[in-house]
Amino acid sequence: MSWLSKSTPGVNIKPLFAKRDTPGDLWVKCPKTGELLYKRDLEQSQWVTPAGVHLRIGPQHRFRYLFDNAKWTEIEAPGASEDPLGFTDDKPYVERLKSARAKTGRIDAMAIGHGKIGGTPTLMIAQDFDFLGGSLGMAAGEAFITAAEEAVARKSAFVCVAASGGARMQEGTLSLMQLARTTLALQEVKQAGLPYVCIIADPTSGGVTASYAMLGDVHISEPNAFIGFSGPRVIEQTIRQKLPAGFQRAEHQHEKGMVDIVVDRREMKAKLAAILSILMASRPKASAA
Repeated sequence: MSWLSKSTPGVNIKPLFAKRDTPGDLWVKCPKTGELLYKRDLEQSQWVTPAGVHLRIGPQHRFRYLFDNAKWTEIEAPGASEDPLGFTDDKPYVERLKSARAKTGRIDAMAIGHGKIGGTPTLMIAQDFDFLGGSLGMAAGEAFITAAEEAVARKSAFVCVAASGGARMQEGTLSLMQLARTTLALQEVKQAGLPYVCIIADPTSGGVTASYAMLGDVHISEPNAFIGFSGPRVIEQTIRQKLPAGFQRAEHQHEKGMVDIVVDRREMKAKLAAILSILMASRPKASAA
């Protein structure tokens, strides 16, 4: 019996000191400083920590932060053949899809929205890294093509927020075909005289970097985003050399000309609105019949 129990005979003090459960979804740890941050504060700062770390966010947050008045119309993406190869590694591909859908609440890694950014009609497609690493498969490829076609049909600017680990290995060559298909879809956007701007978020790599993420009229990146084709460990093992600090990060890619501008997420909407207004104003006028 403790001294406190002895000094308070007949009183049950255990409930006073019982461990209370704290909701696990109220706090987020800053990956840079280890500081615990209140989620509501992070929402207000667009998920940028006081240390300047840009935490990963999904399509719904992207749309809310970038479209005027946080208003947009979501466009349904077409489906695609599921598990065309009957792929299984340590678990069947269909099980992985099922888990990813339960986790994110979406059918695949892409979301499409239409609204206005700074008054400019804009068609935006955003990748959800939480869905199998934002990997590019047949369904994601179909979504991108649908978005490009909608941009042309609506005569809207086209914006892509890329966040992906690359092509989806469970779909093999069929996933690699999406690199060519999305590139051809972008040609239609450019032939229509419409601007295509790519926002490159952390991380963007593999086949996505090798295709539509690097085909924009303007490439904008968030601070410290990883941008590359192969990961640094693979490169170091190949060339047998240690890579310099910051290699393949947004600031390094900007210095080397791979990225046009690095923009804080909280300033992204204003910067994007200015860029789109200039690019749409410079569209060639349709010639008279």
